[in-house]
Amino acid sequence: MNVFLWILQALLAAVFGLAGVMHAGRPRERLRPMLPWVEDFTPTQIRLIGMVELLGALGLLLPAVTGIAPILTPLAATGLAITMLGAAATHARRKEPSAIAVNVVLLALAAVIAWGRFGPHSF
Repeated sequence: MNVFLWILQALLAAVFGLAGVMHAGRPRERLRPMLPWVEDFTPTQIRLIGMVELLGALGLLLPAVTGIAPILTPLAATGLAITMLGAAATHARRKEPSAIAVNVVLLALAAVIAWGRFGPHSF
């Protein structure tokens, strides 16, 4: 189970890290064609969302790898799960069911990491 959680952590860190870099680093106009939800947010809000995703990705790996404050790993997973709840609500409001499905999968993976690292497979 520990190996499984590490694989999930690495996978989610990659997904959220890439998304975070894209959301924080690209202007809204370049994001709009592939991410229509950005129309509902200001450029500052989009950058903040990207930073949350990027910090969450770092939080999934760095505390666990370094052994410094490893409690931050399940907290990061919990934060990313909450972020996906917000994303799903945004997509539900916009009537984008395929995006909601992606959010639910990412939320479930983050919840498994949070459960495992808070509980029976903590560091």
